[in-house]
Amino acid sequence: MRSKANIKGHPIHPILIPFPIAFLIGTLIFDILRVTTGNTSYWQTGSYLEIAGIITALIAAIPGVIDYFGTVPPESSGKKRAATHGLVNLTLVVVFAIAYTLRDDSSVGLIIALESVGTIMLFISGWLGGTLAYRNQIGVDIRYAGAGKWNEAHIADSSGLIEVAAADELKTDQMKLVHVGEKRIVLGNTGKGYVAFEDRCCHKGGSLAGGAMICGTVQCPWHGSQFDCKTGALKAGPAKDNIAVYPVQEKDGVVYISV
Repeated sequence: MRSKANIKGHPIHPILIPFPIAFLIGTLIFDILRVTTGNTSYWQTGSYLEIAGIITALIAAIPGVIDYFGTVPPESSGKKRAATHGLVNLTLVVVFAIAYTLRDDSSVGLIIALESVGTIMLFISGWLGGTLAYRNQIGVDIRYAGAGKWNEAHIADSSGLIEVAAADELKTDQMKLVHVGEKRIVLGNTGKGYVAFEDRCCHKGGSLAGGAMICGTVQCPWHGSQFDCKTGALKAGPAKDNIAVYPVQEKDGVVYISV
């Protein structure tokens, strides 16, 4: 799923997260050096790193929140993972902020304990974030032969016949994600006509629009489940059920779907 918060297609969140990671881990390292060496300059450096880490973490959270609401597929395992990722990040920032407010020589032990807990949480959050990026492919702009660029449209909630595309908008095996109110529908051109099916894979909720469509079959990018684009029939697991499809009409150079 292509990131909503991007610069020319490149997701912003991964660009920003190395800063709070480096600053906050550096905080713990320099505070430990202050204890082991007795050099107070390390303590001051740790203080600067801590405030820099908190600020950059909050900045990095902005595109992360945008992607949570706009990119991660709803009702999916990825959505639950992303929520956990965000909550862990918020908690660790609070932990480091508390440690910063307590910074004085009489609370060194407590401060290092708090920063150690925050650093452990940072690694947990990083693991979850890596899973979202490399397994759930959040922020990845999938490309395959003839796929074209990511195509997405939002239509006000409606019923009946809905105009979704021009007849020549998509080439063979290209897809378009259409939001009709709360529904997410994939429009695809099989080369033998247009098809429309639900965006959600019934296995773990992966976005089918982020997958690949070839020869009338769409494959989920998360675990490889395959479905017939015209009938919604399951062709290959690990999914166990079919997906919903929608009637499509093409008239006077316009493609319509019935919802």
